[in-house]
Amino acid sequence: METIVVIDNVKKFFNVTKGLFKKHLYQIRAVDGVSFEIKRGETFGLVGESGSGKTTVARLVMRLTDPTENTIFFKGKDIFKAKGKELKDIRRRMSMVFQDPAASLNPRATILDSIKRPLEIYGYKKSEIKAIVEDTIEKVALGKELLNRYPHQLSGGQQQRASIARALVLKPEFMVLDEPTSALDVSVQAQILNILLEIQERYNLTYLFITHNLSVVRYVSDRIGVMYLGKIVEIAQVDEIYSSPLHPYTAGLLSSAPSLSPRGRSRKKLLLSGDPPSLINPPPGCRLYPRCPYAEKICREEIPELREVKTDHFVACHRAGELDFSGIVRW
Repeated sequence: METIVVIDNVKKFFNVTKGLFKKHLYQIRAVDGVSFEIKRGETFGLVGESGSGKTTVARLVMRLTDPTENTIFFKGKDIFKAKGKELKDIRRRMSMVFQDPAASLNPRATILDSIKRPLEIYGYKKSEIKAIVEDTIEKVALGKELLNRYPHQLSGGQQQRASIARALVLKPEFMVLDEPTSALDVSVQAQILNILLEIQERYNLTYLFITHNLSVVRYVSDRIGVMYLGKIVEIAQVDEIYSSPLHPYTAGLLSSAPSLSPRGRSRKKLLLSGDPPSLINPPPGCRLYPRCPYAEKICREEIPELREVKTDHFVACHRAGELDFSGIVRW
């Protein structure tokens, strides 16, 4: 299967300054050496606590911010070196759906204007635009009668459908979905997720799906990457992650989620003590070390590399393979 996106040890640090002369105060290490690949037609889910760096990764992939070190490749092309026509072509093949549809849609533009704007930028004729917009809104189950309304006149689910239509209108190959259902009711979430899956199957789209909702990411993803404090700690097939996690943070994340099964409610919990360390001054070794009940001396001194412990199962933990979480994780 063709690899469409390669994120190669990317780092993104934010410098915090003060005053007219921008005196440097400190640096926030939001993304600190993240690497993974996304294959054509798959959904790669990226999960983790708030502040783990998921959205920064999304912004880097879409070239909405520049990396501090290293780069990202889309279909073999370095997106941060691309310029002019090449960059415009890359942007056409990639799109993004944001977390808050009300904030991502122009409040002064009608839904029609928002959806057709990408087509106008890429020089489509007026006669083509109408047909393409009507075809696109039909795919996302958005009624034609809503096209001349403004975002505030739509419900949250309708706004998100409009956002998806705008992202889909240029027929991209790759879409970044940054928590696209987190602001919606549960019933509406299901509708939006099913629309996204139907579109993906029909057009062989590739998704980077970012969320903190473990049930949602399990439903839509083929593979999952788990982030903690700017680093990837585990990558595996979705069933493997949920049945046999190998990193203590992944096990803790899964065990902390409420279970719908009566048997699952009685399971043992893996509690990670304290709060996550600061991204301004992260621990020198494993970033989970201060909270991990399984930590040893090496965890404090050496940063664990992301390594393949089982087939297609990558873990950044010095003790990966030694620990058994079978009594903790029951989904």
